[in-house]
Amino acid sequence: MAEGDAGSDQRQNEEIEAMAAIYGEEWCVIDDCAKIFCIRISDDIDDPKWTLCLQVMLPNEYPGTAPPIYQLNAPWLKGQERADLSNSLEEIYIQNIGESILYLWVEKIRDVLIQKSQMTEPGPDVKKKTEEEDVECEDDLILACQPESSVKALDFDISETRTEVEVEELPPIDHGIPITDRRSTFQAHLAPVVCPKQVKMVLSKLYENKKIASATHNIYAYRIYCEDKQTFLQDCEDDGETAAGGRLLHLMEILNVKNVMVVVSRWYGGILLGPDRFKHINNCARNILVEKNYTNSPEESSKSLGKNKKV
Repeated sequence: MAEGDAGSDQRQNEEIEAMAAIYGEEWCVIDDCAKIFCIRISDDIDDPKWTLCLQVMLPNEYPGTAPPIYQLNAPWLKGQERADLSNSLEEIYIQNIGESILYLWVEKIRDVLIQKSQMTEPGPDVKKKTEEEDVECEDDLILACQPESSVKALDFDISETRTEVEVEELPPIDHGIPITDRRSTFQAHLAPVVCPKQVKMVLSKLYENKKIASATHNIYAYRIYCEDKQTFLQDCEDDGETAAGGRLLHLMEILNVKNVMVVVSRWYGGILLGPDRFKHINNCARNILVEKNYTNSPEESSKSLGKNKKV
């Protein structure tokens, strides 16, 4: 396999894992070998009025030089409305050539459905989903989840008016709900950061906890927005879990989070999980980022793609 093809394949796999973590049961694998996927998009997850299925096939050249091949499936989507939505998706691709765009496409479609639901016309009948997944917890292994009010300010900007002491204070650290699978436990920890020194401070503080320090792996990634250069300072660490840090950072790029650090601790339970371990790592990270309101609108994500600078 050519070097370019190998790079595209890796980027596709990372995007697929991130999409599965973000959308859960809404994301469906049609043909894994052919890279064909389908995602069910609604205006409201709890009480859907308008729903559309986006089917995509990822060619070998995506995301480098070719867009995904897509199909929009909805009985109500016809004529000019279908053409307008297709044009919007193609415009997003043109604005982000070479970047992963599936998340931007999905959220653009969701925005269109939300706008449609706010109109007076009644929507078609859609069955409501009521299934919920229970997550196992091991109280003797995990940290208690902190209340949502523990983080006061989430959207930090680096400012010249901020003193060095303020910038280098230890930020608050939140702990997410753990996921347990076959005796392996995964738990995410999140902290707002605005400089690399704070990243080190957060790591040092976490390692003061014996349970975190004894984890088999502590994978982390961070993204810091540099206002003056309008670029991102970002990096990641596998901590022995090969490629896990890069996958975590890719998820954060797709979600377009900024000024935040996520650490995912894994306590190995003696049973190999295979690729499922990456799914759990991304799910933990995604859940705490959403819970703490770090995710942005697709318009903001589209504007920020391509401005990443790695340490």
